[in-house]
Amino acid sequence: MFRRTAHRTSALAATALAAAAALALTASGTATAAATAPGFLNGTDLPPHPSSPWFAGKVTKGLPEDAPFCLDGVLPAAGSWHRTFGTELDTGAVQISVRAASDAAAAKLASALERKVAGCAADWLRANPGGTASWQDYGKLAVEEGAHVYGVGASIPESEPGVHLYGIGRDGSTVTVVKWGQMGNLPDAPVPAFKKTTTTAVNKLNP
Repeated sequence: MFRRTAHRTSALAATALAAAAALALTASGTATAAATAPGFLNGTDLPPHPSSPWFAGKVTKGLPEDAPFCLDGVLPAAGSWHRTFGTELDTGAVQISVRAASDAAAAKLASALERKVAGCAADWLRANPGGTASWQDYGKLAVEEGAHVYGVGASIPESEPGVHLYGIGRDGSTVTVVKWGQMGNLPDAPVPAFKKTTTTAVNKLNP
C-alpha cells in the first residue's frame, strides 16, 4: 500500500513538474515575442520624394520622444517600437508598432487609433480657433487583419499649411501606424504611393 501511494505521488509530482515546465516555456516564448521588435519599413518603402532620398533612423524600443501630430495620448509605451525617417527638405515620417497582449487587445488599439485620427481635425480646430483643418478617409486596405488610410490637413494664419497621411494596420497581435507629413494641402499628398507603403508596413510586421 505504501509503495503504491509513493509511486502515485511520484507520478503526480512528475506530471506537475512537466506542466510547470510547459507553462514556463509558454511564458518565456510570450516574453521573447514581446521583447522582439516587429519588422519595420525601410526608407525605400516610403513614397518617393522628388528631390531627396529618405534617411531612416534606427528601430528603437518605446515611443518617440514627441508624440506625432494626431497621435498624442493613444499609443501605449509597453510593447512599442518606433523608427523615424527624414529627407533633406520638409518631408518626414515615423512608424510606430506595438506588440499587444492579444489579438483582441490589438484590435481594440487599432480601432482607438482610427478614431483618434478621424477626429483629429475637429480636435485641432477646437484647440486652435482661427485655424483651418480638414480630413479625408482614403479607405481600407485588404492586408492581413486589415489597414486603413487617412489624411489630415491643418494650418494657422500666416503660416505654411501641413498635410499628414496615416496608415493604421494590424497583423495578429501587432499593430502599426505610419505617419507621413510635409508642407502642403491634402490634394498634394501622394495617396496611392502611401497606400502601398501601408500595405508593406503591415506585411513586414511579423517576419
